[in-house]
Amino acid sequence: MITETVCSAVSAAGLGIAVVTAYRKRYLTATRIAAYSLVPIGLVMTGVVEWLADTAFSPTAWAGFGVLGVAWVLFMTTRVVERRRGGTRKERRAARAADRPDAVAPAASAPSLGQGSRPAARPAAAPRGDDDFSDIEAILKKHGI
Repeated sequence: MITETVCSAVSAAGLGIAVVTAYRKRYLTATRIAAYSLVPIGLVMTGVVEWLADTAFSPTAWAGFGVLGVAWVLFMTTRVVERRRGGTRKERRAARAADRPDAVAPAASAPSLGQGSRPAARPAAAPRGDDDFSDIEAILKKHGI
């Protein structure tokens, strides 16, 4: 009975805040506040609040939450261990197969290492002396300044 009253009061207060916000011409925010403020009264009307109140005082429900907590901890532990090992068993097998040198077909040709799309190597940088601004000058000339 008290929970329904509290939820109704929270909803009424939220709708009041939404009206004030709408008065200030912030309609999107007012609509969002109104949506949030209608949630508690909706939960009361559907019976979820009563169910939660009954569940809060049930030892069986708390034992169930404990079992769910243990299951979650076990699940997260296996995730951490799996990530440290490097993935699932299937992924590890695929990685091992990729590391083997005989993974390439015997009749496959070797990749070409020509100079096709690779740019030419730059000459070694000249020691810096009086030409400290050569990079800046090159940029300015590139832009026509």
